Amino acid sequence: MNTQAISDALLDAESTKKPIDPLTVTYPGLTAEEAYRVQLAGVQAKTRQGRRIVGKKIGLTSKAMQDLFGVPEPDYGHLFDSMLVPEGQPCRRADLLLPRVEGEVAFVLKETLKGPGVTIADVLRATEGVMPAIEIVDSRIRDWKIKLPDTVADNASSGLFVLGGRMTPVKEIDLRLVGMYLEKNGQVVNSGAGVAVLGHPAASVAWLANKMAEFDISLGTGEIILSGAVTAAVEAAAGDSFHVFFQGLGSVGVRFV
Repeated sequence: MNTQAISDALLDAESTKKPIDPLTVTYPGLTAEEAYRVQLAGVQAKTRQGRRIVGKKIGLTSKAMQDLFGVPEPDYGHLFDSMLVPEGQPCRRADLLLPRVEGEVAFVLKETLKGPGVTIADVLRATEGVMPAIEIVDSRIRDWKIKLPDTVADNASSGLFVLGGRMTPVKEIDLRLVGMYLEKNGQVVNSGAGVAVLGHPAASVAWLANKMAEFDISLGTGEIILSGAVTAAVEAAAGDSFHVFFQGLGSVGVRFV
């Protein structure tokens, strides 16, 4: 397996908007561990291009998704400054391949978090506040025909993200009980609560801090952590508008053109 060749193929698919065959078909022996090395090669390439890492995203945070992929834990990817879409600014559908929209709770850290042994309480103490967020997931793999190594190598199927304009201190809200609903073109299409994210969105962040410790990496002050989807992702096309409403946290929206 050529880590750099796989990374280059994914980067080329992203830049040309031409998807590639599943990596697990082209490289049938590809493991999740090898896929994380592919992801890191892509991250290093982007940082060399001048992109700045601003946080992380966590995927596969629901039991249903973990069962679907046959894995016992979530996965993660990196967030870059170039991925942030300011709220109110339209999102160009042509810049993406097969975008889908998810509602998530975003954590903004005020202290460094490093595992092992990070707990929910540690995450809450280290958090400046939480914000409503939209993650626009995307896949460079043709038709979303992915297995775990495919999405891990592809930066956890990251695309873009949007943050709401309001930050709420975590002490003011029980994130397990926060209700959320997602509207597409004015119609409610999904609803759920924070408990769907590993039982507590902060548990997802704790998992990430402990997982990153395996690579001697910490979560730094000021990082944005997308804690995982509260509900299933919804397909997006040009002309679609989405709004996510979180009880007690506010709302955030995005429009595709």
